[in-house]
Amino acid sequence: MSQGFSQTLAQRLFAVRAPLLVVFTLLTLLLGWQAIGIKVNTDVRKMVPLAHPYIQNFLAHREDVSLGNDIRVIVAEVEQDDIFNDTYLQALSEITDDIFSLQGVDPSRISSLWTPNVRWAEVTEDGFEGGEIVPPDYDGSPQSLEDLRTNVLRSRYVGSLVADDFRSTIIHAHLMDVLAADSDVDIPTLSRALDEIRERYQAQYPSVRVHIVGAAKMAGDVMSAAADVARLFFVTLLVTAILLLIDTRSLRASLVVVLCSFVAVFWQLGLVRLLGFTIDPYSMLVPFLVFAIAVSHGVQMINQMIHRSSDGLAPLAAARGTFAALAVPGIVALVSDGLGLLTLYVIDIGVIRELAIATSVGVGVIILTNLVIVPLVLSYVGVGQRAVQRAQKRRNSAHGLASFFARFTRTPWALASILVAGLLYAGGLYVARDAQIGDLEKGAPELWADPCDSQDCPRGYVPERRYQYNHDVNQLVNHYSVSADVLVVIGVTPPEQCNSYRAMQRVDDLAAHLLQLPGVQDVTTIASTAKLISANTNEGNLKWATIARDQLALNNAMMFMPDALYNMDCSVTPLYVFLDDHRAGTLQSVTAAVAGYAAQHNDPQVIEFKLASGNAGVEAATNETIAASQYPMLLLVYGVVILFCLIGFRDWRAVVCVIVPLGLTSVLCQALMVWLNIGVKVATLPVVALGVGIGVDYGIYIYSRLAGFLREGQPLEEAYRNTLQTTGKAVAFTGIALAVGVVFWSFSSIKFQADMGILLTFMFLLNMIGALWLLPALARFLLKRQPG
Repeated sequence: MSQGFSQTLAQRLFAVRAPLLVVFTLLTLLLGWQAIGIKVNTDVRKMVPLAHPYIQNFLAHREDVSLGNDIRVIVAEVEQDDIFNDTYLQALSEITDDIFSLQGVDPSRISSLWTPNVRWAEVTEDGFEGGEIVPPDYDGSPQSLEDLRTNVLRSRYVGSLVADDFRSTIIHAHLMDVLAADSDVDIPTLSRALDEIRERYQAQYPSVRVHIVGAAKMAGDVMSAAADVARLFFVTLLVTAILLLIDTRSLRASLVVVLCSFVAVFWQLGLVRLLGFTIDPYSMLVPFLVFAIAVSHGVQMINQMIHRSSDGLAPLAAARGTFAALAVPGIVALVSDGLGLLTLYVIDIGVIRELAIATSVGVGVIILTNLVIVPLVLSYVGVGQRAVQRAQKRRNSAHGLASFFARFTRTPWALASILVAGLLYAGGLYVARDAQIGDLEKGAPELWADPCDSQDCPRGYVPERRYQYNHDVNQLVNHYSVSADVLVVIGVTPPEQCNSYRAMQRVDDLAAHLLQLPGVQDVTTIASTAKLISANTNEGNLKWATIARDQLALNNAMMFMPDALYNMDCSVTPLYVFLDDHRAGTLQSVTAAVAGYAAQHNDPQVIEFKLASGNAGVEAATNETIAASQYPMLLLVYGVVILFCLIGFRDWRAVVCVIVPLGLTSVLCQALMVWLNIGVKVATLPVVALGVGIGVDYGIYIYSRLAGFLREGQPLEEAYRNTLQTTGKAVAFTGIALAVGVVFWSFSSIKFQADMGILLTFMFLLNMIGALWLLPALARFLLKRQPG
């Protein structure tokens, strides 16, 4: 691209500016109408890497094992010493009935003290005895309560459905298949219904507290809290508009940029809807990013317009000159942004792919709304006399920012800067070695950790809403022997062979191997249950707690085997691995152990072990997908940026000057994630690509303006000082304004949004500083002659 191209394009566009603005207005009305109708998508499948082998294995056996799509409603007694009182049991009965009626819950798979499938059993000299845990003649009397206590104590549910301290019980409900294409499980609606049950019964029974955990509830809480993004967006818009007005002193120009940037958001949402896409908790961040990128380019337009108007040009001539000067760097920057962000599509997770498409569409729209429409509108309204007079007063005086950063074009300062940058690169790479894939905290890292996470919480403690889910997880972990994180290994055998001695022995060997790993609490299998049944059928003698070699004995044991441990034709048997947490290290060690055992012992004639199901299995699949994609994605992002810098500037020196500061920010951002204990996951991986996409604009605009002054014959230091008076000032304002706007994300009720806010604030500021500080230092040694 050349100056001649820019001049020609400017002449043709401004010759038809009135018709263009009319067409733009009509398209804005059409796409705005489409944007209003866009819906929030709650499809859980978009958050799962459906093509990953773990998920494919589950889908192949979805009728045989559970994905972990269940909820546990913990009903706790906070006034009495235990649950054995009629008030508590009445509340538990009513809550159980309400859970049965929830849409999306499988009524055949609900367990509670009040459901008939929860029974006690014991071995006596007369054989097996058993019955329902709640006596059939229960009437709330002291005797029936004592009978209930006895039944609970001789059942196998203490630690699973009944708390170890007898102060709460669980209602365990499985959901319908949430991954089915025709699934009618509405996660947000289900989550709201559960919250309504919590609020109603805690108000009706002041002595009761209701806690709810499960992957579906966590997803529902994230989706409901995502509404905060809309409020944060308008806060950001207001803050940016105020700062823009303070910087430019031109109300009309500031309104033009803000309105056109807001229109870009409407266009993006409208086009996304026309393309058949929706928005989700992750892509709800896209409107802010589109607005941010649009403002950053609009600020360049305003500053260039003010500068040309201060030379005495009329609004039309000033606007036409502004467009001609910024068209090439603007197009190069935005095309680099759009195609760079589109590289996120290589990550095979629905929410990230839609984020990539939505952001790329938004960036493409900005080429029209802010590179074309802003100068066209300014050609009519101008920038205001006050802004022009202020620019005229300052044009012959050295700006503090310009004087300071111009020093970095001097050899000693440049050498010191490059040395510091090299040390920062080395330090960042050293720290970033410890970056981990996945969650690094217990509970649900997407939501805020509960400050009261121990068993010492006072009775009746009510957490803030944003802490509620992780508080509920703590109640499960601290008071029960079961875990909220379950990895399900799928054992596949020939039909009718899941209870053969050889298959059970391999299952038992794998379970024993897994129990030795740090982070594994327990493993429940068909083999461990068969041992327990064998002992119970032999007068409770633990010497019989073994896998019988007699197939008839194993067949007899199947009469008492829970149906969750085998499928209808006994060709699939799951191993339920209960974990301390779903942190990245825990999942990696357990899945590696299963894969290693399977590689050595899988035999199609006996049993084959496949990974994985359960909520921990989904996490593991997601982690592996991200691990395989993050570096190819980064290489593609930088490859696109480098390519378009070469196309736009036709000079390898431009690439070095723009890319080196950008790469430093990426390295230091990864180091910051390690320091803040933030893992690389679905919510944080796009941040690096987004930071590169927005940050590259700074370098492109500065280099383009600097090259122009150098072509005029100015010395490097003078050329850079003049660059900072216009373009550099706009870059500094953009970095600061966007950082101030995004820092408000720290107040979001969703922790991953707060994390993204911190990381984006860091990248906005450091990209700005890098472009202003390191680019001239590199130019000192690279631009020994005028750029062509």
